[in-house]
Amino acid sequence: MILTTTPTIEWKHITKYHDVVFGEVISGVNLVKDFFASIRDLVWGRSGSYEEELIKARNAALEELSQRATEKGANAVVGVDIDYQVLGKNNSMLMVTASGTAVTIA
Repeated sequence: MILTTTPTIEWKHITKYHDVVFGEVISGVNLVKDFFASIRDLVWGRSGSYEEELIKARNAALEELSQRATEKGANAVVGVDIDYQVLGKNNSMLMVTASGTAVTIA
């Protein structure tokens, strides 16, 4: 499955537009990660645990996007956009949404 942020794929011809597809992931961040992240932020300036959680959530959203495109008969997704939001009490949850247009390319 080809996923691209561009509206076309160079050297490929889009033969069919299927539908807009989405992949959504909501991930909770626990108290222990919060505590250690705050210490790391003060000492090193980066939070590895939050970065790892963000990477996992983004990859899961893209995987879900790919699965939904496959279910529609597509072999690529163009115009992929990824959005991030924090939700919940004390912004304790991370939501990652990936969207794009499922297409068939030749």
